[in-house]
Amino acid sequence: MTRQQDELNQRHQTRMQRKKAIIDQHIAAADGKKGLLIVNTGNGKGKSSSAFGMVMRALGHEMQVGVVQFIKGAMSTGEERFLRRFPDEVRFHAMGEGYTWETQDRERDIAKATAAWELVRSFLADPAIGLVVLDELNIALKYGYLDLDTVLADLAKRPPMQHVIITGRGAPQALIDAADTVTEMQAIKHAYQAGIGAQAAIEW
Repeated sequence: MTRQQDELNQRHQTRMQRKKAIIDQHIAAADGKKGLLIVNTGNGKGKSSSAFGMVMRALGHEMQVGVVQFIKGAMSTGEERFLRRFPDEVRFHAMGEGYTWETQDRERDIAKATAAWELVRSFLADPAIGLVVLDELNIALKYGYLDLDTVLADLAKRPPMQHVIITGRGAPQALIDAADTVTEMQAIKHAYQAGIGAQAAIEW
């Protein structure tokens, strides 16, 4: 090892020791535990994918999971096919009838969203369910299919250690304000822009 490499390694170790001390201090200060409200929004890809990744993580910790999909439901997805293999751990309900530009029936979409929310209420009232995923709820809120104040009130009344993940573009500001963690997916580049269509395992 050259002297220059040794000095570089020493500087790196010193920086990492300082960084570890700061991070350890932050971790020690963040000792609270509560059920989190998580919102994945933005125009980029990965909002639902992230949520379903957390479903797998929850199952690894032997949590019960409830999934309600708004808007989606016209076609079977890979996540639905997979998670239906675990009926004792995951309650999976695809309650929509497809993209809003396909359904073109606002009253029917409202009726489907209302029925879906009634099911969500039963999940939010069940402390045995550790994680609830409300996939594309933001779209239903954006189009006014559900009353935002009612949704926020129901979320606030859920069991204290129950986690909820909400996905979809255009999350309303009031939901962002109420959330504990908000991630905005930003579109940098997408294969669709190069004329490549949606594919199994990537988009559904």
